Amino acid sequence: MVNIKKALITGADGFIGSHLTELLIEKGYFVKALAQYNSFNFRGWLEDIPDNKNLEILSGDIRDPYFVKHIMQDVDVVFHLAALIAIPFSYLAPDSYFDTNVKGTLNVCQAAYELGGIRVIHTSTSEVYGTAQYVPINEIHPKQAQSPYSASKIAADALVMSFYNAFGLPITVARPFNTYGPRQSARAVIPTIISQIASGMKEIKVGDLSPSRDFNYVTDTCNGLYAIAECDQAIGKEINVCSNFEISIGDIFNLIKDIMQSNVSFINESMRLRPEKSEVFRLWGDNSLLKSLTNFLPQYDLRTGIKMTCDWFQLPHNLKKYKTNIYNI
Repeated sequence: MVNIKKALITGADGFIGSHLTELLIEKGYFVKALAQYNSFNFRGWLEDIPDNKNLEILSGDIRDPYFVKHIMQDVDVVFHLAALIAIPFSYLAPDSYFDTNVKGTLNVCQAAYELGGIRVIHTSTSEVYGTAQYVPINEIHPKQAQSPYSASKIAADALVMSFYNAFGLPITVARPFNTYGPRQSARAVIPTIISQIASGMKEIKVGDLSPSRDFNYVTDTCNGLYAIAECDQAIGKEINVCSNFEISIGDIFNLIKDIMQSNVSFINESMRLRPEKSEVFRLWGDNSLLKSLTNFLPQYDLRTGIKMTCDWFQLPHNLKKYKTNIYNI
């Protein structure tokens, strides 16, 4: 009898987490998918995934150490994605970011250690690097806390590595750069533009168009996380998951307009700007470490990925899930 690997995905109800849930089931895993508890029994984007005998959906809170240890007792690997991620809201509610992103990560690490050394893939963010001091950004680039969000993730990453160094916990820090694709929150730039154009708006309010980002289609990000989990040589390392390509926000907007054949105009709005010292002006990632360890290569070029994302958002039953008239912070 073949032993089926069991994986726990925290934050499985979110954008990347729901896609990773689908990928791991496809790869033959049994997946315990954690959605944040709420009284509506709403499971986020897991609602879009059909029932499967290899999927168990759980509701709970990553901030509760007893609950976390309980759900981790019979798993082989944990993909830890649960986090608060909206940068603008971290200016208003920094305590909640540290409570979730740092304390939640501690709960996962402590439980993994106490349960005998469970493999953990901890999801970081390219925001920990801040504005690039050199490009492409490799894993030894200095960390720069330019927002409360990035500070909380820097702290979580350091905590994770301390469990590897102090206790030998088999853990990897996977660091995706900017992921996009179907199901992404409208607080992110690509779905914000696509959803507003799809809803018929002729003018779209935007912030700074000059920063550049390394964008990755969500399937590529998930394949990168999977490749890391399957690689023993990745244990104890921090690893970028990126395309090794940068593009400005302004050029992304124009690409979306071209694909959607739109004549929408953009209006700069000051409330959408980050504080000057908090804006990360350039992120361009070096993916050579991931490639050398796993032979991973991104499969989707930017235009193809944006076209697939536009097609998904333009389906009426998907678009209606977005409140395009509300500015999401």
